[in-house]
Amino acid sequence: MIERIHNMAIPKKYKKFTEDHPEIAKAYEEMGTAVHNAGPLDEKTRALIKIAVSTGARLEGAVHSHVRKAINAGVTKEEMQHTVLLSLPTIGLPSMMAALTWIDDVFEVQK
Repeated sequence: MIERIHNMAIPKKYKKFTEDHPEIAKAYEEMGTAVHNAGPLDEKTRALIKIAVSTGARLEGAVHSHVRKAINAGVTKEEMQHTVLLSLPTIGLPSMMAALTWIDDVFEVQK
């Protein structure tokens, strides 16, 4: 269930959560799968939306996670950056800049 995605390990806290509460973790993952399969959006579009939502909520760990998943879906770094740039008028410069650095965090690990 837990694996490495593009050389960036799943966070230790989440891994421990899945070990301590496997039934809850399984239900959570199944819910995520069901939500993704509930509509007509393709995987790439869903990945960009998840980055946008995580950016707006200012959730660093979620941005990291969704960037890794977006890479697996074939989303380019430039597409992710554009998604975050679109948040500027809504959430402001500091929050948008933070999200851009969170994208960079994942790509830095790739090197």
